Amino acid sequence: VQLQASGGGFVQAGGSLRLSCTISGLSFDDYAIGWFRQAPGKEREAVSCIGNSAPLYYADSVKGRFTISRDNAKNTVYLQMNSLKPEDTADYYCAAVLGLTGSSSSREYDYWGQGTQVTVSS
Repeated sequence: VQLQASGGGFVQAGGSLRLSCTISGLSFDDYAIGWFRQAPGKEREAVSCIGNSAPLYYADSVKGRFTISRDNAKNTVYLQMNSLKPEDTADYYCAAVLGLTGSSSSREYDYWGQGTQVTVSS
């Protein structure tokens, strides 16, 4: 199983980025996909999660700014991040959990991708 996250980068506050997570080696339609992030010196936190088609969870800190979506034909999940703030700076990880109810708890997830770094300057 492979989860390949991409799309991170350096952006000024107020800017946008779109993260992608392409997954192989599992039955994509059977898994909810989550995005997590970890800033230096902080614990990993859930950002968003999507079931078969509908978002299941957004962290309060990103509601109204981030949008999660998935393309089952491409085995890919996206995280559109708008109005970025310096506090969004972190390594972002995608993860897969069997079942379509999802979870905001990282302990529930079965597979993880490598991180993609997002840096937002003030």
